[in-house]
Amino acid sequence: MQLESPTVNTNKSANQLFDFLMDVKNFESIMPENTETFEVLDQAFIFALKGMPKIKLKLQENEKPSKIVFTSASEQFPFTLTGNIAPVTDTTATINLQFEGDFNAMMAMMIKGPLQKFINTLAENLSKL
Repeated sequence: MQLESPTVNTNKSANQLFDFLMDVKNFESIMPENTETFEVLDQAFIFALKGMPKIKLKLQENEKPSKIVFTSASEQFPFTLTGNIAPVTDTTATINLQFEGDFNAMMAMMIKGPLQKFINTLAENLSKL
């Protein structure tokens, strides 16, 4: 299953945006309002939205300043979340989030809507930084 956020403009340079996302504690400030749990670990974080199980995301790969990839630490819920950053000017950049997971058809049908809303909210909140 593949989902994608809209590409949004930010008031941060590509390097600033990349550095912001590399510091996992900053994700707390862009999480949806319905976040019940947020815990920072070394190069990872755990979060839970209302009515959803806890999910652990860990840094998997990065290419400064254009790409950062987080992966799920759960074998039951395998996915990646990729942030693609593109400079616009010296002080602004765009970002697009891509979610890619391997789920059975029933699971995909149940989680597609909430996941799309989740990545859209992350992108929207990044545009407000």
